[in-house]
Amino acid sequence: MEDENQIVVPPSFLALFQDRRGRLQEPPALVRERYELCEDMASSLVERALQVIHGAPSEAGVLQAFHAALNQPATGLHADEARWVVLRLAELLNWPSPPLDTSAVSPP
Repeated sequence: MEDENQIVVPPSFLALFQDRRGRLQEPPALVRERYELCEDMASSLVERALQVIHGAPSEAGVLQAFHAALNQPATGLHADEARWVVLRLAELLNWPSPPLDTSAVSPP
């Protein structure tokens, strides 16, 4: 992704939009826009996750519940983006990444 924008999209997010050969399947501007949305979403959920953990049985349970909520068509996120947001949230919180249910996948 070469252009004048200074936002660096991490490889983990780029992978959501790449084919098997590593070529982007969407325009770079759209990928960057989706990344900013997902990064903002993960960052905005940090405080809420810290509030919820006090009444939850585990960090994994909190993250799995967030994933279930984000993996709904009404959120505007694709299933792989919802998964990325939760994994990024775990990273921001320094919590272990949980296994995430992929059976209830929202349509792209």
